[in-house]
Amino acid sequence: MYQFFVDDAQIGKEFITIIGSDVNHIKNVLRMKPGEKIRVSNQKGQDYFCSIIELGDDFVQADILDSEAANTELSSKIYLFQALPKGDRMETVIQKAVELGVHEIIPVAMKYCVVKLDAKKAENKRKRWQAIAESAAKQSKRSLIPVVHEVMSFKEALSYAKECKVNLVPYENERGMEATKEAVLELKKDDTISVMIGPEGGFSEEEIELVKEENMKIISLGKRILRTDTAAIATLSMLMLQLEMLEQK
Repeated sequence: MYQFFVDDAQIGKEFITIIGSDVNHIKNVLRMKPGEKIRVSNQKGQDYFCSIIELGDDFVQADILDSEAANTELSSKIYLFQALPKGDRMETVIQKAVELGVHEIIPVAMKYCVVKLDAKKAENKRKRWQAIAESAAKQSKRSLIPVVHEVMSFKEALSYAKECKVNLVPYENERGMEATKEAVLELKKDDTISVMIGPEGGFSEEEIELVKEENMKIISLGKRILRTDTAAIATLSMLMLQLEMLEQK
């Protein structure tokens, strides 16, 4: 079943009206017909199972069959603070992070980041990254589209991350898995969790000192050195598994 997102203004008591680029996708790419079922979510995470009843030139109308569709969001909100990586790795991180249930993605400019973006390039990148997040949210049947923020400085990112209850910082120089095990097992439903991922060159000593000053939890991801994109995916996979298991209890 295909997934689409709409604004609250497009939702009526008995039907939903889809507009914009999704209309062309439904009609000319998916070639859907009246009677076919779709899943629709608003920006608050409310889900609807619907049946297409009309395909107009610039709209698609669908009857609401069930407004209690299964919510696919994690009980906890995960905020991924991702150091700017080289090439198209940020696109991979965003796609996989959305699939793994992340709530927000915050690109961070750190000392050893190779990529440097001026304001215009950063905004163009953010728009593309947000489009990738939306596409991944549709593919993975998310109830919400995760927000991709503007690029933050490291200090700005630390200030934003402090608002979370749990703050995790995978660090290549951290040895042993006890802190990692402890952090994962201490997670509770409805926790807000920040994950700070360093760049290809690693965190600088100054950045790690700032992390320690904020009492964030430094953890290890094992004995091997992971690429920045792999580190993000590995951490989110670990958290998703634990949170999904908590929800089953």
